[in-house]
Amino acid sequence: MDLDVFVTAHRAEWDRLDALVRRKRRLSGAEADELITLYQRATTHLSLLQSTAPDPTVTGRLTSLVARARSAVTGARKASWRDAARFFTTSFPAALYRLRRWWIPTAVLSTVVAALIGWWIAAHPEVQSSIGAPEALREMTKPGGQYETYYSSHPAAAFAAQVWTNNAQAAALCLVLGAFLCVPALWVLFQNMLNVGVGIGLMSSAGRLDTFLGLILPHGLLELTAVFVAGGVGLKLGWTVVDPGPRTRRDALAAEGRAALGVAVGLAAVLLVSGAIEGFVTPSGLPTWLRIAIGVVAELAFLAYVYGPGRRAVRAGESGDIDSSDRAAAVPTAA
Repeated sequence: MDLDVFVTAHRAEWDRLDALVRRKRRLSGAEADELITLYQRATTHLSLLQSTAPDPTVTGRLTSLVARARSAVTGARKASWRDAARFFTTSFPAALYRLRRWWIPTAVLSTVVAALIGWWIAAHPEVQSSIGAPEALREMTKPGGQYETYYSSHPAAAFAAQVWTNNAQAAALCLVLGAFLCVPALWVLFQNMLNVGVGIGLMSSAGRLDTFLGLILPHGLLELTAVFVAGGVGLKLGWTVVDPGPRTRRDALAAEGRAALGVAVGLAAVLLVSGAIEGFVTPSGLPTWLRIAIGVVAELAFLAYVYGPGRRAVRAGESGDIDSSDRAAAVPTAA
């Protein structure tokens, strides 16, 4: 191929394509058709140059032109506040509702495990002795002890931020580790329930279970629900590796992984609320019944969010995945 002749023959088309790409105003129908035609031709020209006469200067210029033309043809989608609104009103609640059969049993079983651990510790003094020396346990459980002062040991704002960060990390671990065949996610859940169970058992043995519940319930209802959701979604992700259903394993993991990532972002907002309650309400001087009532209201609001917007979104065909226009086309599979 004579490079100079080739460039001279097609320079006008490239210049016209460059002019259309740079056009600020909206293209007319005829101009849009011309843009697509010239883009296709330029792509062919670039392929020919790269295979027969790979001149760095010419191919570099044409590569840049083809890339800009591709963006003009396909359109560059920009995130907007509308995407954020759609996420919190549609995608996130849809994922919560669709995956409720995973995180609700996770919540029930985890609560039972925590209660059994608490009963076992409270009923067996030898188990309490293995946890700590009697003097240390009395220091933890006495009025004004460590269990009570923990929530007021730091300024409320700093404590709320720290709690939010720690809980968000725990939730993210449950979600991410779930992909490893569920086992690590189960371990993270067990560690959380073990901590709760130890608190129940020690405070119950000291005759102060009501005080412990009054401290943990205001923020714990919503906080633990978020952890259960993360654990359940993580388990679903892990099970998808084992049984992807009618989809290919890659497509199934991609879809569930995107939904899990969205759940992680949404749970960060949920945990921000529970962290604020733990930082400002739990250590406050409000009556115990009022502090618990605030926690119950927050929990009921979350469940209403799941079974209200979430149920409507799922019935409308949403799954919690990203919008279909942002997903790569998938090959149809038989059910």
